[in-house]
This record gives sequence, structure tokens and C-alpha cells, in this order.
Amino acid sequence: MKIVLAVLAIALWIGLLEILRRAGLKFWRYLAGSCGAFLILMILVRPVVTVPLARLVTALAGIIGKVTGVFQAYFRYGVIFIESAKGAITVNIDLECSGVIEISAFLSLLFLFSVYKIPERIYIGIIGTLYTIITNAFRITVICLFIYFFGTDFYYVAHTFIGRIVFYLLQVALYFYVFTRPQIKRTQTGGFSYNIAGDKNEDEAGQPEEKA
Repeated sequence: MKIVLAVLAIALWIGLLEILRRAGLKFWRYLAGSCGAFLILMILVRPVVTVPLARLVTALAGIIGKVTGVFQAYFRYGVIFIESAKGAITVNIDLECSGVIEISAFLSLLFLFSVYKIPERIYIGIIGTLYTIITNAFRITVICLFIYFFGTDFYYVAHTFIGRIVFYLLQVALYFYVFTRPQIKRTQTGGFSYNIAGDKNEDEAGQPEEKA
């Protein structure tokens, strides 16, 4: 029954997007497409990928922990153990820490971002997903380091403020290069290509040849 309802909801969503496309309502189509894609990813994909993502983030952060000897990561359980001079603590990598919400939001916004062609969206989606996973692992590493050096009492500050600030600053950089920069560039030149070298070649190709 749930599968039937999910298929029906997706069919209605696709139908709505088609209606908005024919009506020429680009903004509303983009908004409906992004929100719908996010809900689909969170409802259908999130339960499947949350645990693997949590384990992957734990394993990546564990590389730094193993090299420095600051903390130990048990990626099979999505758990990181930190022992400082002021006590020990276990950090569980759950839904919030897995990065699945941020990845879903990024892919949803990219889904109908018409600045890019479909192959470019696929390529950027893969790169952006990998970037988010790595930066999220870096966030977890920063949190663990702060706990190790300042003690377990520093966990709340490290997790709620410092870790999030580091992660979201890195995400802002991603959103700037993926969404903001191409919009600015298209406004300036009337067109955009994700490949900088390609832009240069196109500009050179568009210039008339000088005759000797």
C-alpha cells in the first residue's frame, strides 16, 4: 500500500511539474521540483542510505583519529570513542551527523537548476555529494579534536557551534560555486559553461580572426 501511495504521489508531482512547465512558471516549477525532490529523497532514500553514510563518515574521520591517536572510530557501529585528560565520551554518528539531509537538500536544488545541462547536473551532483561527505567527516574530526583537548564538558559547544560553523562555511563555498557563481557569470556573458577552460575556448572561438 505504501509503495502504491508513493508511486501515485510521484506521478502527481511529475504531472504538476509538467503543468508548470507548459504554463511558463519557471520559479514555481523550480520551487515545486526542489521541494518534491527533497521529500522523495527523505522519505524513500534516507532510510536506505543513512546507516551506510554514517559508517562512511565515521571511517573517514577515523583515519585522522588513527594517525593522530586522538580518538578511535568503530565504523561498523557508527561510533567514535574519545578519551581526554578530563574524561571519556562516545559520539554516535546518527541521522543528523551522517550528512544525508544536507546531501538531499543540495541534490534537490540542483535537480531543476536550468543553468546546467542534465549531464552537468549529474557530474556536479556526484562531486557535490562527495564534497559534502568529506567536509562532514572533517566537521566530525574537528569536534573530536576539541573534545580531546578541552574535555568532555566542551562537547555541546564543539558539536552545536564550532562543528556546525566549520561545516556550513564549507557548504556555503560549495553553494557559491555551484549556484551563485554561474548565475553571476551568465548575467555577465549571457551564457555559462561549468568548464572554465571550455569558457575560454568558446570566447576565443567567438572572436573574429585577424587577417595579415
